[in-house]
Amino acid sequence: MSQVPKATLLASPDDVENQFYEALREADIDKLMAVWADDEEVVCIHPGGPRLVGPAAVRAAFEAVFANGAVHVQPEKVRRVHALSAAMHSVVERVALATSEGARTGWVMATNVYLKTAQGWRMVTHHASPGTAQEPPELVEAPSVLH
Repeated sequence: MSQVPKATLLASPDDVENQFYEALREADIDKLMAVWADDEEVVCIHPGGPRLVGPAAVRAAFEAVFANGAVHVQPEKVRRVHALSAAMHSVVERVALATSEGARTGWVMATNVYLKTAQGWRMVTHHASPGTAQEPPELVEAPSVLH
């Protein structure tokens, strides 16, 4: 599998996020690790799991996940907060699961944080909540000022 240079793939936080979820669906550890910043303080928290700090810990955890196959996950309802060199995305992840009762869908709330580095945009944090069987509701504050 040929690897495209990181800078051409990761020109925006959305590019990083797209590659991250593609890598999960393809169980491609090299593609997945290419989205992470080269920083010892990157953080990943899998649903209900411990805080993983540093690229080696993140890689080992995803290698263990991929040992069971690809993760059939699709990001939905992305809420974005962007600043000059930082971005935070709140994502509802729809996860397709194969169970003994047949195909099921699970829902996970995740927060992805990105920084613009000398190598382009990179993920510095992925924090996923424990999953639920139903899509979680979204409570949105109504604007207090009428236009």
